[in-house]
Order: sequence, then C-alpha cells, then structure tokens
Amino acid sequence: SQACWDEYLSTRIEQNMIVNCTCPISECRAQPTAAFIRSIVSSEETLAKYEKALLRGYVECCSNLTWCTNPQGCDQILLKDGLGYGAACSKCSWISCFNCNFPEAHYPASCSHMSHMTCAKCNHGFCWRCLKPWRPTHKDYYNCSALVSKAAWQKKRFQEYNERCTFHHRAREFAVNLRNRVSSVCEMPKMRTLTFVLDACKVLEQARKVLAYSCVYSYYNQDIESIDTVEQQTEALELQTNAL
Repeated sequence: SQACWDEYLSTRIEQNMIVNCTCPISECRAQPTAAFIRSIVSSEETLAKYEKALLRGYVECCSNLTWCTNPQGCDQILLKDGLGYGAACSKCSWISCFNCNFPEAHYPASCSHMSHMTCAKCNHGFCWRCLKPWRPTHKDYYNCSALVSKAAWQKKRFQEYNERCTFHHRAREFAVNLRNRVSSVCEMPKMRTLTFVLDACKVLEQARKVLAYSCVYSYYNQDIESIDTVEQQTEALELQTNAL
C-alpha cells in the first residue's frame, strides 16, 4: 500500500540509505525512481532530505566535483578544473586544497607536509590520509638516528616551529574577528570610508595564513642552501605583518 511505501522510503531517507535502495521484497532488485519517491513520500521535510541525498550522491560520483571544505560549513559545489591554485569559493571565499585531504590551501607547505600529522598530547605520528602510523608504513622526511642528542634537537626544533605556527593561526583568528567588527561598523551611516581598513584586515588575515604554513614548510625543508633564504623572507613578512 502507499502508506507502507511511505513509511519504508521515509525510513530509508532518514537513515541516509535512500540512494540505490531496492524494493523491500527480498527477491525483487528493482529500484524506486525519483518520480515514484516524490509521489509517495508525504512529508515535505523528508522530501527535502531526499533531494539533498540525491545531490550529495551525484557530487560524490563525479570526480570533477567537490564540496567547499570550509570547516565553518558551506554547501557550495566546486568544479575542480575551473579553479586554479589560490581560487576562492564564490560563496564563502574559503580556499580549498584539491590535491589532499587537508581542508585548506596550505601554501607554501606541500601536500606531503600536511599528510604527516602529530598528536600534540602523545606525539603519535600518523598519516592524515589513511590514519595509519607514520612509521614504518610511510617514508619519514628525516634520516633519524637513535642518538639522544639528535632526538632532543628534533623535538626542540618541532616545538619551536609548532609554537610559531600556532601563534600565527591565533593571530589569523584575531584578524578575522577584527574584520567582522570593522565590517559591522562600515554598515553604519557615514562610515563607508572605512572600507580601506576592511581591505587591510583581509590582507592581514592572508599574511597570517601564509606565515603559519611557512612554519610547516620550513620544518620539513631539508635544503640547507635555501632554508636561510626562506627564513629571511618569512622574517621580513612577519615584521611587515606585525606592523600592519
């Protein structure tokens, strides 16, 4: 009966199991069409969930499509081929990385740099992509030895870069909050001339982002000749950013 079908399909939709679902009769492998489901399900709220499930399934099946990775939440669908490096979501302006599972573009750090994650509590190293221990499954970036002195030096080096990276991420959050406050002030009458301050906040936010990921890049950089140049450029950018 229609009531039975309504209950069955509504349950499948609520359980996120509607895509590729089949007839409830075990011997029958027929799949209900979208038109049939729309004609049977009576709840508008449940139908809305069904439409979202259809869209989600379509995006997941298309290798050239992806969702915006903004952790704050964004339902924008992005075309990978249509976005070069550094292009932002047209809806929320978030810049995603399409080459790895890290949710944000992380220049100048490479995707391999972002794959190696370390727990801040227990120092367990693991791969961001497969969540397996970094050793011995993956190649390490360092030719580590069992020498205590070198291990202590590596730990101190990691702590220094980690502290710098954390500082810039927090400073970036400050810049975002500052931009939001300035934006609300700009909406007040006779305050439109403050738009240049809003632009400065956006530059400040971007600079902090680059500085944070520069710490990741420098930590993994093994080119002794280039590391000094990178550090000098980073230092110059940090001085100008602090001034701004």
